[in-house]
Amino acid sequence: MTTLTVHHRTTYRYRAPMVFGPHRLILRPRESRTLRLHTHDLAISPTGIVTWAHDVAGNAVATATFAGQADTLVIDSVAELTLDVDEWPVFPIAASATTYPFLLSEDEMTDLGALRLQAYLDSAGQLRDWAQGFVAGMRTDTLSLLKDVSNGVVAQIVYEERDDEAAQTPVETLARGRGSCRDFAVLFVDAVRSLGFGARIVSGYLYDPDRDAVGSAGAGSTHAWAEVYVPGAGWIMFDPTNRSVGGFNLIPVAVARHIRQTMPVSGSFVGDAAAFETLDVKVTVDRASE
Repeated sequence: MTTLTVHHRTTYRYRAPMVFGPHRLILRPRESRTLRLHTHDLAISPTGIVTWAHDVAGNAVATATFAGQADTLVIDSVAELTLDVDEWPVFPIAASATTYPFLLSEDEMTDLGALRLQAYLDSAGQLRDWAQGFVAGMRTDTLSLLKDVSNGVVAQIVYEERDDEAAQTPVETLARGRGSCRDFAVLFVDAVRSLGFGARIVSGYLYDPDRDAVGSAGAGSTHAWAEVYVPGAGWIMFDPTNRSVGGFNLIPVAVARHIRQTMPVSGSFVGDAAAFETLDVKVTVDRASE
């Protein structure tokens, strides 16, 4: 078990006082059997009213509303949590699903619904053909297939940091041969969906104490990866950016059908668009003090 402190601070600066519209905040880590959340503190300046709800995917979403004006908006999130995930997990895949293709139950197909549908246009079948290239034969080991697709992403796409918050489409990523962790996750998810799997995007934090993971900044950073549903094992984490399976160093905050639904901070302001000056995001993930 590893106890961690995650500090995520977002600062917007403007050249004049602004009126802020409601801001949607997805910053609270997702509690589960393997992630125990001890505390989560959310501080906002200027002072606002914060209400909480769960979205359709079960993510904890805060909505902040503001009464006054300010030239600086600061959203400060601090969470202390314990991760209890094996670095080399064994997945209890149901016997009926150990080889691909396999049949989902009627309930599974209904409940997975849109999570089995590609989120981006692939009219020429380019992504589908790319994903089919990893299928070894008529009966392919399911977990090996998923690992091969994940490893194929990083083998064929060069990692790059991109300031643009919007993810590339899978076809764009294949064409460019370059992408960020968001692009890797989007490509992987739509690729396995094209093979019939249910999959979802995950956003959160990467804990990297050895500072050797791709996409990390220091000991930790925001990150994006994927989960694939396999009967028996349930949702299995895949991080194509780092060729990892199981998520021993990943801290989920949001899961969603589409990556645009996982933005940590989103909102608006009323005023001259040219008044926007800077956006600064700082994230640290450290072992908690004993």
